Amino acid sequence: MDTGVKEVELRDLWRRYKDQGDDTARERLVVAYSPMVKFVAGRLGAGLPSHVEDADLISYGLVGLIGAIERFEPERGIKFETFAMTRIRGAIIDELRSLDWVPRSVRSRAREIEQVQAKLEHELQRAPSEAELAAKLNMTEEELQAALLEIANSSVYALDELWTVSDSSGDQVSLLDTIADEGAADPQEALATTEVKDRLTEAIGSLPEREQLVVALYYYENLTLREIGEVLGVTESRVSQLHTKAVMRLKSHLQQG
Repeated sequence: MDTGVKEVELRDLWRRYKDQGDDTARERLVVAYSPMVKFVAGRLGAGLPSHVEDADLISYGLVGLIGAIERFEPERGIKFETFAMTRIRGAIIDELRSLDWVPRSVRSRAREIEQVQAKLEHELQRAPSEAELAAKLNMTEEELQAALLEIANSSVYALDELWTVSDSSGDQVSLLDTIADEGAADPQEALATTEVKDRLTEAIGSLPEREQLVVALYYYENLTLREIGEVLGVTESRVSQLHTKAVMRLKSHLQQG
């Protein structure tokens, strides 16, 4: 992500902060990388209730950015943006969860849908249709779609949270970051074992085609829900429902192993 600061200047700031403990350099690094916080906050905030302020999300994310700057080790040759994104995202999600603003009824409904969906997938040996899932839940399809939308609008469900491992510092690292680009340098190579990466890849591959496409466009192409809706020719609400279903399926798939 473009910071608007020349690479040579960034290297100098890192050297001054890490080698000399220059607090001014640290502050300038925070400013230089702050666009990442706005980007992550915007994506996480897109499906949250209106009372969750963007400014609050950015504030939470800045805590993660500062922590990432303090922990980062430039000599390891890891790209800072990749290192920081997970920590920014994690700081925002941790704070949202600590506020516990999701209604208990929504949490309960989400668990029920996850459990029934997993049971049907086991029985049918395939992903159930919305009609099959709704019938098993004693709902109409319209009621199921409304429930999925309510869950999407009241949660911080994200593919990034489905499977995490701890790095050497104890931070939680999303395995999504380790498989997004096979040709790129892998900042968590020591953590992302072939077995676990294969499981995550297999889980994504097991999704129905449209849900796979939503996952790919949202997490790999960085499209917004609205932009994905334009690609698929459906409403943003429908994309939100598809995303929620995809995450539920993946969560169930990964927790089975």
